[in-house]
Amino acid sequence: MKKVSAFLALLLAATGALADEAKIRRVVEAALGGVRVEAVQPSPLPGFFEVRFTTREGPQIVYTDDEANYILEGSLYDTRKQRNLTEERLRKLSAISFDALPLDLAVKVQRGNGKRVMAMFSDPYCPACRQFEQVLAQVDDITIYYFMYPVIRPELADHSKAVWCAPDRAKAWLDLAARAKPRTAADASCATPIDRVLELGKSLRVNSTPTLFFANGERLRGGLPAAQLRTMLDESARPARAATK
Repeated sequence: MKKVSAFLALLLAATGALADEAKIRRVVEAALGGVRVEAVQPSPLPGFFEVRFTTREGPQIVYTDDEANYILEGSLYDTRKQRNLTEERLRKLSAISFDALPLDLAVKVQRGNGKRVMAMFSDPYCPACRQFEQVLAQVDDITIYYFMYPVIRPELADHSKAVWCAPDRAKAWLDLAARAKPRTAADASCATPIDRVLELGKSLRVNSTPTLFFANGERLRGGLPAAQLRTMLDESARPARAATK
């Protein structure tokens, strides 16, 4: 009898948990205009749940209590460890297979031994991209695969095409994207992959520049300080190194 009672208690508890999740899904979907909730799970914030769904912009997260009386939008910070937990989760949820990126369509820039690896969708006329180039210049032993993504000023896409046609693509890209006064390459008459890169960006939901992809596939929209970038580059390389042992 005791075993039966214990089983019934567990069954009721499980049913209650499912009922709570079902309610959270129902309320959040209605409150947020009919989004399709993909997952509900406990969040790092006690008493609150992480609710995940996808929009045209990619994976999204909100937080709610166990009765779905309140919905919180925005970033959840761990003040003790100085970490943006929401941003970390979104990086993982929007991760891709880095090895699947067609790196032959990118301009390769290497400094030092190039052991730190990343890919970047960048528009040479994007102010945030140009600012981030100053940060990248402070990072040594790095290989950057630039996917030229001329969406800010598409009428100047020929400038990116000319980079591809230049004898030294790396130098031509930095002259265009990193100099205080952009210096454009002269010839844009060769076949270029720019249109294919634009399609690639759309398929990966690259909706802003710069968008970074690290060696572990995690995605980051926008730039970050040099010290933090070095840390993320080194951390993202660890699984790849471990897999080769």
